[in-house]
Amino acid sequence: MVSRVGVSEDFRKQVLGYGLTTAQILYRLPDHPALLQTYVWQNYDLFPKFPALNDFLAFWQEKLEGPLFSVTVAHSKLIKPAELRAVDGVLQLH
Repeated sequence: MVSRVGVSEDFRKQVLGYGLTTAQILYRLPDHPALLQTYVWQNYDLFPKFPALNDFLAFWQEKLEGPLFSVTVAHSKLIKPAELRAVDGVLQLH
């Protein structure tokens, strides 16, 4: 979604410190508890408390029937400081 000034909400979140969070959720099937099913959740979230992921997992446990087995989380800030290197010399072309 793009706001009036042309900056997307996702970009605003990144500037505020949000990073892309991916969670692989393994859960047991309600009718066949011996079987595991996987679900991948992805959203912008704040490290290290992950409020959006915790809200989603609370919703899952309250409203959905498949009990959680495990949650594996990966997180990456997409906006990072620039990497700078010293230059040894200068090459000039005509």
